[in-house]
Amino acid sequence: MKGKKLLAKLYIGLVLVILYAPIIFIAVFSFTEAKSLGNWTGFSFNLYKNLFNGSMQNSSGLMSAVENTLLIALIASVVATLLGTVAAIGIYNLKGRKKDVMNFLNNIPMINPDIITGVSLFLLFVFLHISQGYTTVVLAHITFCTPYVVLNVMPKLSQLNPNIYEAALDLGATPMQALRKVLVPALRPGMISGFILSFTMSLDDFAVTFFTRGTIGLDTLSTYIYADARKGGLTPELKPLMTILFLLILVVLLVINIRQSKNLNKK
Repeated sequence: MKGKKLLAKLYIGLVLVILYAPIIFIAVFSFTEAKSLGNWTGFSFNLYKNLFNGSMQNSSGLMSAVENTLLIALIASVVATLLGTVAAIGIYNLKGRKKDVMNFLNNIPMINPDIITGVSLFLLFVFLHISQGYTTVVLAHITFCTPYVVLNVMPKLSQLNPNIYEAALDLGATPMQALRKVLVPALRPGMISGFILSFTMSLDDFAVTFFTRGTIGLDTLSTYIYADARKGGLTPELKPLMTILFLLILVVLLVINIRQSKNLNKK
């Protein structure tokens, strides 16, 4: 038994090392001025200074890509959270075969390869004669983020007392008041999880963005890095930028998990 527990711990440790070693590697080498990753030339904050004071080459392009990435992710995740929550409530209230079909259709975009989603949306926008750019990228991100929100909200609906909504209506609440004051507070943990997942999926996306951004020069962080790599190497300041983004996401997740743990302890 002890041997099995030891093997299980070693396996988990190995998985964690494989997952986080590349991130730690980038973070460590963000504190040196070497242009090539893996070449240590001494401890330095110069890459961070270059990133924030705009003295790096093509600084405006990188900062514009970061701004586009964060804004698109924020808009897409907010809209996807609203649409996904309403869609989850609608699917949950369906019965029998209709519910199974809708759950199946909701799962397809998550299983579908990103490149197929990107090409499909590209062809759709061309067919509808919609000029590709900021709007099409946001619409595309909302499209692939919404199913993840539905997936996160559905378990909360299953845990909810099915009579609580009708009880609110019987007590004089309008359908909108019952939704806002009864359902939304109960579904909030699932909505927050869906929002965070949508935000990170949008930040991470490349294929869908690449096919729906058009030719107007719109860049997100993923497309900027792709173009930068094709020029023969990555901008050194990307290392501190990746480190900062990882730490920000880590802090947000820690805060949310601590708050959820406190709420569970209170109950």
